[in-house]
Amino acid sequence: MLEAAFWGLVGGLSLVIGALIALLPRRSLHDRTVGFVMAFGAGVLISAVAFDLTEEAIAIGGGAAAALGLCAGALSYFAGDRLVDRGGGDSADDPQGIVLGALLDGIPESAAIGLTLLSGGGVSVSFITAVFISNLPESIAASAELKPKHPRRWIIGLWLAIALASAVAAGLGYQLLGGAPDDVVAFVKAFAGGAILCMLADTMVPDALHKAGASVGLVTVLGFALAALLSTA
Repeated sequence: MLEAAFWGLVGGLSLVIGALIALLPRRSLHDRTVGFVMAFGAGVLISAVAFDLTEEAIAIGGGAAAALGLCAGALSYFAGDRLVDRGGGDSADDPQGIVLGALLDGIPESAAIGLTLLSGGGVSVSFITAVFISNLPESIAASAELKPKHPRRWIIGLWLAIALASAVAAGLGYQLLGGAPDDVVAFVKAFAGGAILCMLADTMVPDALHKAGASVGLVTVLGFALAALLSTA
């Protein structure tokens, strides 16, 4: 459990790093750069969903459990995201919306980190890399919007709290599902994959395209290729 929590914290700490980057004096980080980071992170996450979550879910519990998990994860993310939007959470300077948005992405990812350890083969380097990279642009963009209205200590504390929540989610994912039936573990892995994939299509990929243009496709493939290499190394 402690190992899973540690790796969950490692993945979540990129939120704090992104905030520190955004809060640097005279920061000059162009939208195009953020878009490329988003595109690369999206490619890495697509690979992680395919090889570290869905493929393993099918191998553990079969296609039916994996398909149900994917659909349930996507629907859960979609419903939560719509609730945030209706409550005004789509505004980048709304603290509640930022927290809920980050948790909607982070909790399934972190629970999946704990699940990658259940097979006894050690943590998935490719999936940790995917989570770490994908958190950076979200934190950078949100922290830049919060900077004029909140103290730096408050902003860093916000992201640190979410990183700690990610550690708890990873630990619980490992502890609570350690003795669960195979189809339950497969469902939860696929659930995380469905939530992440829905988030990519709804948020990261469109934002990357808006910020950096059509060339994000090449960067996305680069991220996918690197993560696929790591997953087979």
